[in-house]
Amino acid sequence: MTDPQAILSLVTLGVSDLNRSIAFYEALGFVRKAESTDGVGFFQAGACAISVFPSHELAKDANIGFKDLSPAFRGVSLAWNCRSKTEVDAAIDRAFRAGATIQKSAEDVFWGGYSGYFFDPDGHLWEVAYNPHFPLSDDGRLQLPN
Repeated sequence: MTDPQAILSLVTLGVSDLNRSIAFYEALGFVRKAESTDGVGFFQAGACAISVFPSHELAKDANIGFKDLSPAFRGVSLAWNCRSKTEVDAAIDRAFRAGATIQKSAEDVFWGGYSGYFFDPDGHLWEVAYNPHFPLSDDGRLQLPN
């Protein structure tokens, strides 16, 4: 028996208002797929998928006591990599128009790229970045160098 390959396939975000979160992620341009009748919103996000699920239900499913953490920084950020600085600016503007809170406007950064940050309506932090050292494939997948 061989060990399974480690692959990040789905990120589930705990949310306070499922319908608001579904509308937000659709407005960002993520395509909703696999519509569920049990209160989950699934979105294709390149090689990975994102789901939104009520926070209290996620905690219950994982057998964790629930405490609303929406206003707190969780020590995690999701990333949306773009092909250019112009795309980063457009993505951050799109997020703002969809209801995001801009945490940090995009700017040139110490590692040679360009990035900014926003919070989704539930306080999940997103970085939007152009990284000239990590090119994107034709289908948008990040290509890490060896």
